[in-house]
Amino acid sequence: MLLRSATRAAAAALLMCLVVLLTGCSSDTGTTSTGAATRSPASPGSGYGPTATVPGWASGRATVAAGRLPAEARNTLALIDRGGPYPYAKDGAVFSNFEKELPREKSGYYHEYTVTTPGSRDRGARRIITGEGGEFYYTDDHYQTFKAVLR
Repeated sequence: MLLRSATRAAAAALLMCLVVLLTGCSSDTGTTSTGAATRSPASPGSGYGPTATVPGWASGRATVAAGRLPAEARNTLALIDRGGPYPYAKDGAVFSNFEKELPREKSGYYHEYTVTTPGSRDRGARRIITGEGGEFYYTDDHYQTFKAVLR
């Protein structure tokens, strides 16, 4: 009886540690008490680690390391890097930023690329937006929110 009770207590403690660990690792970004951007370690090969600085264009915005994007978004980044070919006719089209969620820039500054969504019959809601200054943004909710992609 005592052994069973100890086993249950150990299992409960292990489960609690797992919950705390997973909860603490669930976000890519945060802020310090001074409002400075913080980041969790990026994936290997992304160029951003725990001590990396966030580029000025990404400052104050949620970020995601390229290696932590969904596989389809990483594939789209690779297509952009190669210059295509792209699976959708609208890939590479000017993104007008009508929602004003990205910094305001001249017309033609931003371009959009489709991130395929498995099971979707159309282009879906996911996109990569690029800027002329080397910016990369990811949205998975059709331009409602964006994360700066750190490469």
